[in-house]
Amino acid sequence: MSHLRSSGRWARGLIALTVTTASTLAAITAVAGPAAATGHPKPATAADQPKLGGACTVADLGARHPYIKTTEVSPEITHFKGWYVTQGTTGYQSVTTSTQSTISVSVGLNGSVQGSFAAETLGTVGASLGLNVQVSYSSTSSESNTVTWNFSRPGYYGVYKGTKKVTGTYGSLNCNRIQQGDGGWALKWIEGPGSGSFTTYTTLEEGAVRCEDTVPVNSIMAKAKGLLDCGSPAARAERPAGAVAPTAKQMQDRLAQHPAPARGTAAEQPKSTGRSAQAALNCQPAVYRIDVPGKPLNWSAPLLANDGIRLRESNFFSAHLDNWRLCNVTENNGVIEASLWNWGNGGCATIPANIANQEQAYLTTATCGEDDLQRFYIYRDVPGSSKIGLQNKYTGSMMGHDRYADGELIRQYASGRQDGTGTYTLTGV
Repeated sequence: MSHLRSSGRWARGLIALTVTTASTLAAITAVAGPAAATGHPKPATAADQPKLGGACTVADLGARHPYIKTTEVSPEITHFKGWYVTQGTTGYQSVTTSTQSTISVSVGLNGSVQGSFAAETLGTVGASLGLNVQVSYSSTSSESNTVTWNFSRPGYYGVYKGTKKVTGTYGSLNCNRIQQGDGGWALKWIEGPGSGSFTTYTTLEEGAVRCEDTVPVNSIMAKAKGLLDCGSPAARAERPAGAVAPTAKQMQDRLAQHPAPARGTAAEQPKSTGRSAQAALNCQPAVYRIDVPGKPLNWSAPLLANDGIRLRESNFFSAHLDNWRLCNVTENNGVIEASLWNWGNGGCATIPANIANQEQAYLTTATCGEDDLQRFYIYRDVPGSSKIGLQNKYTGSMMGHDRYADGELIRQYASGRQDGTGTYTLTGV
């Protein structure tokens, strides 16, 4: 293999690439197996939910969907106050509660909900459980802590607000070619790179519960009743009407809560080094354009550092800005991972670090380095077709464009482009 130290200068010799160690172009444009001969299945309708191992189409190469691995639903008290009602003080009263715990909606490591993939993840959770959960960022700490309640009987009450906390893990479904037992090929939804955990909650419920009340097990009300510590001397003592100081158990439970959302472990997300040092690349011997299938526009790298990769038509003035090589290529379970090196400006395709967390952040080039923002997963159509989908390793987002037009920026979309505009063709030149 040739070794290339990338720079901003023009090409330093014709160093090409292949998608796999056994000649990329041959792998992509080999004689089609039985699946290719019969064509692709018809596109799925909007009502169809992708399933692991289910069939996908060439339009899905540039898309991805979440699938839920595990879920757990548990009652959680977010606001609480012990309140004593004596004879003669019954009726409506407004009680200012104290924050018991805080739940913030999050997907993955960002501690928030960003992009279509995160919202789709939470929507899938709600549908699978039959619950109305929060699907955009919110926090129970922003809720009012005042509860107005009609106390009909004297007694020791726990005045509360609570919700069902929903947590779990998710994976990513991506479309890729799979070899069948008969040697043929088909496009299937596979478990792609990228997984994590989520936290959300249902609509807040408020109320008041006494030690004498019978309540459903595992309910929000039962959770509140547990905080009353009904067997303690403090709960049985006579006292003036109004607020009751928290019991030791209530304080212990409150301190045990973790207001900040869990952000997962470093292993859940690839590494990004930010500003990367220049890196040596092993590039393989083929040169490609990344085309819009059946149309003249293709990916063209920028001449200016503050510009992005845009759709352009190749011509005499393209100056190799439309020529790409795949470097440091690896393959795992049929999914290729590579850096995209541009022959024209010597840089590697990347999402700018300062906007990498944004939906529709644009793709550009930068000095090649050891940086997962510069690494891309490549999903392929069956042999005989050179159509591909591309996913950034660090952000997990798929590459695509908003509309087909000269000069349109290539951008990242968390769930990809569901209209098929994230599917491209890797054309040898």
